[in-house]
Amino acid sequence: MECVAWLVHKYIMHGFAWFLHRDHHNKKIERFFERNDYFFIIFALPGITGLAIGMYLDYNFLYWIGLGITFYGAAYFLVHDVFIHQRFDFFRNTDSVYLRAIRKAHKVHHKHLGKEDGESFGMLWVSFKYFKEAIHSKTK
Repeated sequence: MECVAWLVHKYIMHGFAWFLHRDHHNKKIERFFERNDYFFIIFALPGITGLAIGMYLDYNFLYWIGLGITFYGAAYFLVHDVFIHQRFDFFRNTDSVYLRAIRKAHKVHHKHLGKEDGESFGMLWVSFKYFKEAIHSKTK
């Protein structure tokens, strides 16, 4: 799912669906809900469809694909919305190198306000350079 999410983020969200994702990069407008949140519904539909059809067909491969999409969606909510963007008051402080690396990579992604020239499109799997920075910052 991480590879699919990376491709979707880079080529769809920063491509033809930029009109929905743009406000996520522009923090001049502070709202609890963003147009970007429509992706929750867009990505939930194939997950729900896979679960429903897969269950109807005696838990065939579509069920497991739907379950994978659903679990990744839950991870996205917890990591991206709760931890990285801190939309809720959980997980504010961490001593985890991995979590600090994820947060740093996402911060670097958001330094680009336009859809071009982006970097670090992943969520759970980021470049090792962010791990090195997180380790280095921890030893200071």
